[in-house]
Amino acid sequence: MLEQLFNVDKLMTALPIMGKGMLGIFVVTGVIILVVALLNKATQEK
Repeated sequence: MLEQLFNVDKLMTALPIMGKGMLGIFVVTGVIILVVALLNKATQEK
């Protein structure tokens, strides 16, 4: 019954692709945070 609604083989094929996408999102977010922090440090008034 569950096999008809949910294809486990396709899920196992899709998981690494989704994982790479999520990792990419986190990396880009981290780079943006670092750039903003560096720009804040470089342009703060003294």
